[in-house]
Amino acid sequence: MHLKSNSVPSVNSYAVTVVGHDRPGIVAGVTGALATHGGNIEDSSMTLLRGYFAWTLLVSLDADLATVETTLAPLAEPNLKIAVIELAPEVTGTQAATHWLSVHGSDRPGIVSAVTAVVAGAGGNITDLTTRLAGTLYVVLADVFLPPGVDVAVLEQQLAAVSAQLGVEVTLRVADNDDVL
Repeated sequence: MHLKSNSVPSVNSYAVTVVGHDRPGIVAGVTGALATHGGNIEDSSMTLLRGYFAWTLLVSLDADLATVETTLAPLAEPNLKIAVIELAPEVTGTQAATHWLSVHGSDRPGIVSAVTAVVAGAGGNITDLTTRLAGTLYVVLADVFLPPGVDVAVLEQQLAAVSAQLGVEVTLRVADNDDVL
């Protein structure tokens, strides 16, 4: 990188998603490519979903969108897709979870949609979500931010109604923020 005197490098923020068949070296390849432009991983979440690799990164680096896409393009394969989105500089900060939501029950379509719609209807925001299917048992775990003023008792009643309709067990409890990242 060449800097003119008295100039400051232009740092841009991007969301990078990498999804596809798992294989060794994906993390090393993506992070190595980003490092060529001074890439700093600020936040990321990676998991394997039934043998498929899924990773989302928020990264800051000194390169424009086209350069980042060009740098990552050689890593993409027919079964591994990489997408890059430039993030607005004014979006910062995170909402710490105020509550934890769990759902357990027989698998069926619409569980996540119905339960999260109730949370959204109360002004809540899902800040982390994990689902797992084990045989016929479906499990949802979510971190939820509820803004001040939300009537949690009313929300719990609404969740209980949806729970009964779906035939699942829904639990909402206050988060112990000492345990949340």
